[in-house]
Amino acid sequence: MQDEPNPLEILRAVATLLREELMPQLVGASAFNARVAANALDLVQRELALPATAAQEENGALSSLLGMDGDTQGLTTELARRIADRSIDPADPAVERLLWSITEAKLNVDQPAYGGLKRVLALRAAQHHR
Repeated sequence: MQDEPNPLEILRAVATLLREELMPQLVGASAFNARVAANALDLVQRELALPATAAQEENGALSSLLGMDGDTQGLTTELARRIADRSIDPADPAVERLLWSITEAKLNVDQPAYGGLKRVLALRAAQHHR
């Protein structure tokens, strides 16, 4: 364990180095690969910055909805199976809320600038204030 810089600061520094110093000197495939690497570092930063409870909350919500315990991957697979065999209705408000919640959380890590996510979050905020 290090004191300073912390892992998030190291990732941020490497991504900045790639974007601001190296990418301007690169062309073609090398520039593209540097951009992909910088974006991957950004994604890891966002994943590491998530509260430790985020994964537990997703697992708990899946477990509660399905009425069973398990790891998140197994519970997600079970939810997909139940939706596919129609033993659970994806239009059920509880299912819909869970699916939106999981999707929003994943997009916040993977594609936080995604316009569709921003529109949904703004719409939800507007509905919440009514």
